[in-house]
Amino acid sequence: MASIQAGLRNRTWRKDQFLVSTDPSLFPIERVIEVFDSKDFYWANSVPPEAMEEMLKSSLSFGVYEQTVPENSTDSTPESKFIGIARLITDYVTFSYLTDVWVDSAYQGKGLGSWLIRCVQEATDQMPHLRRTMLFTADWERSVPFYERLLGMSVVETPRGGGLAFMEVKGKGHPCYGSDGYSYDV
Repeated sequence: MASIQAGLRNRTWRKDQFLVSTDPSLFPIERVIEVFDSKDFYWANSVPPEAMEEMLKSSLSFGVYEQTVPENSTDSTPESKFIGIARLITDYVTFSYLTDVWVDSAYQGKGLGSWLIRCVQEATDQMPHLRRTMLFTADWERSVPFYERLLGMSVVETPRGGGLAFMEVKGKGHPCYGSDGYSYDV
């Protein structure tokens, strides 16, 4: 299984001038902390820089970057601007927990969030024994339909009086996953 983890640790996807990468060394730690401390990232608070770096390294962390080559530059190396994140807490074998999905509001409406989640899905599809991917969300209006549509997730439990939606999708290693590629409830 180490090969699955190694294969997912430095994956990249490209779309126009945008990059999704699972290389944790690309994250600008101070900027990630600013994002975690922003009002747009209402579900979590930042942690000290050393803890943030460890958190990103310990997870399968997906960074979204806009890459541009500055005009009049003799260097063809693109500059990368951090504009999104998703973290998958996983053992790379049977379990994954999706958290901290965020795209900068200035870049929303461009399909980057959907693309980011499809990249996450591609990564989980490489885990042949994955039993389930789970997440929690408080955004019933936008997030629940978003994850239902993109990941095939369903709400497992609806708390009384609102609260967090607990969602899951069964993976290929789940006993109720059908040979036809669909999950079934038993």
